[in-house]
Amino acid sequence: MEIEALYTIKLNCAYCSEEYKTSRVRPSLKKAVRTDSDFCCYYKHENPDYYVVRICPNCGFASTEHSTDKLNDAQRAQFAEKIGSRWEKRDYGGERTWKNALETYKLALLCAQVIGEKERVIASLLHHIAWLYRYEAMETEELRFLTFSLESYIKVYELEGVGGNNAKLLYLIGELHRRTGNFHEAVRWFSRVINDKSVTDTAMIRASREQWGVLREQMVANNMGLPDEMRELS
Repeated sequence: MEIEALYTIKLNCAYCSEEYKTSRVRPSLKKAVRTDSDFCCYYKHENPDYYVVRICPNCGFASTEHSTDKLNDAQRAQFAEKIGSRWEKRDYGGERTWKNALETYKLALLCAQVIGEKERVIASLLHHIAWLYRYEAMETEELRFLTFSLESYIKVYELEGVGGNNAKLLYLIGELHRRTGNFHEAVRWFSRVINDKSVTDTAMIRASREQWGVLREQMVANNMGLPDEMRELS
C-alpha cells in the first residue's frame, strides 16, 4: 500500500487567532535525489518546499515556522491595512502545484516585508522563490531573486556579524555572488570561510574549498585575472 505523501497539521493564525489546517510532506518521503551548491533540493516524490509557507484562509496571513508568532500592534495595523483588508478568502491547505507554491511564497514575502519580519526570514523566502523559478528553468526570474536574496543575506551579515554558527551564511553569500556573476566578491567571501580561524564548521569549509575550485575554473575560462588570494590558495 502506497502511503500518502501529505499529512495535515492544525495551526492558529498569528494575526486573527483562527485555527486552520495546512499540509506537510511526510518526513519519510523527504529524501532529496540531488542538491545544488546553494542547497536547492530536488525530490523524487512531493517537494517539501512547496509546503513551507502556511496561509490562514480566513485573513491571508502567511508565515513559515521561522516567522514571528506574535504580532505587536504596529505589525497588526500594517498587515490589516496592506493585506488583510484586501484578502479574498481562499485555502492553500491541500495539495499544491508549482503555481500555488509560488503564490504562497510571494504572499509570505509580502507579509514579512509589511510587518518588518526578521531579515533572515526575508532572505530565505527570496532564496526559495529563486529555487522555484530554477525548477521551471526560468533563468531570468531565478537570477533576479537570487540577487534579491543575496542583498538580503548581506544585510543579515551586517546586522549579526560573523560568529561560529554563521559559516553557512558566509558560504551562501559567496555562492550567490558566484551564481550571479560577481566572481571577485565570491572569492572574498569564500576566503573568509576558509581562512577565518573562528569558523569551525568543517562542512562549510569543505564546501567553500570545492566552490573555490569551481570559481577558479570559471574565471580562467572567462580570461579573468585571478586575485592574489586565489593564486595563493589554488
